[in-house]
Amino acid sequence: MTIVEEVYVYEEETHLTVLKTSHFFCGDGFSVYDSKGQLVFRVDSYGPDAAETGEIVLMDADGGCLLTVRRKWPSLHQRWEGFVGERTEGQKPLFSVRRSSIIGRSGVEVEVYSNPNVDYHVEGSFGCRNCRILNEENEAVAEIRRKVDASTNVVLGKDVFLLSLKPGFDAAFAMGLVLVLDRIHGDEEAPVGENGSRVGVEPSVEAPKSSP
Repeated sequence: MTIVEEVYVYEEETHLTVLKTSHFFCGDGFSVYDSKGQLVFRVDSYGPDAAETGEIVLMDADGGCLLTVRRKWPSLHQRWEGFVGERTEGQKPLFSVRRSSIIGRSGVEVEVYSNPNVDYHVEGSFGCRNCRILNEENEAVAEIRRKVDASTNVVLGKDVFLLSLKPGFDAAFAMGLVLVLDRIHGDEEAPVGENGSRVGVEPSVEAPKSSP
């Protein structure tokens, strides 16, 4: 099913290698390669300023903007929305992603606005690079797992991992979910400051109390 771009809907099972290209801030940059070593996607949102805007842009190999994911504030469930291309003011989102619970570590729910009958659920641990994207029938359509060096049979570090896609699942959409999962995981791992909030994570906004 095409959600972002038809050209990235493959007829055969596909394995992409995802490389995190910066280690200083969560989600700074990614490069994604196919089985032939050809660049498929890239993300160049470097530095803390990108985190402050709450937007991450997924590009094709030539730098064309495919998808923008944006965090929605305030949101207790860490809700993100995905927009086709470079997001513009007033543009309607393609999909939304949110944690299924605000307490502890939880699964992630995905709602596709273009098709009300299509929903996805992410189970497992993205931090451990061991999770699956399930459709409404609880079938795995994509999987994130550690990459093994074929020549040495050694498991590589967490900054290099596999994104495996079942036939017919939009790779650009899947990579957009990876970007959101990386941010959510980074927020969960962020250190807690003196006021009890997580460093680098915008606090939730409470509704004003009514006057007695």
